[in-house]
Amino acid sequence: MLRQLVGRRAALDVTADDTRYTAAAAEALRKPNRLDWCLRTTKHGPDLRWADCHHHAATCRHEHVVDHQCSAPAGPLTDRSRAPRTHPVPAGQLTL
Repeated sequence: MLRQLVGRRAALDVTADDTRYTAAAAEALRKPNRLDWCLRTTKHGPDLRWADCHHHAATCRHEHVVDHQCSAPAGPLTDRSRAPRTHPVPAGQLTL
């Protein structure tokens, strides 16, 4: 799995599978709620970028990854309103 904030202005929190695809194969897996990302390697490590290379070039030379889709069933919802509350400071101490 790869996880990264993508974007310079309003970053997206992206979690993508580490399976590498060609640009065409990744584009075929793309859906409205499952995007593909251009994976570039920099001196700092892997860097996910918006895959707009589909529109700019016939073939992108970089590998691509696709958003992770969890296949596990959803866990039960917990009622957080009834959770016991703990105090962040010892009794008698004031917090500001």
